[in-house]
Amino acid sequence: MAEIKPRISVEYAENATIVSFVDENILEEMDIRALQETIMSVIDQTERINLILDFGNVRFLSSAVLGLLIRISKRVYEQDGQLKLCSINPKIYEVFKITRLTKTFDIYNDLESATRD
Repeated sequence: MAEIKPRISVEYAENATIVSFVDENILEEMDIRALQETIMSVIDQTERINLILDFGNVRFLSSAVLGLLIRISKRVYEQDGQLKLCSINPKIYEVFKITRLTKTFDIYNDLESATRD
């Protein structure tokens, strides 16, 4: 069985760790599990992480990704860190509004404003 490689890129900026999703679609349970393992590993490597999740490439995601984001948020805040989301497609942002996740997450229009704040 082939190893599943999560399709993200991780960049360590001066004041933040930026995780960018490479795929347009994040739908499959196996992919979401692999993302969780990889992102949790990134969080655990950095004390008081300032994590920015960049959704610039993402056009579709399953509701399971919302659960993943909540688990990521919990881990970040347990370590007294910060979590920001940015570059969310307008259609996906509507889902965040409907589920009231816009009140849970700090969401920025673009990566530049997320890193500045």
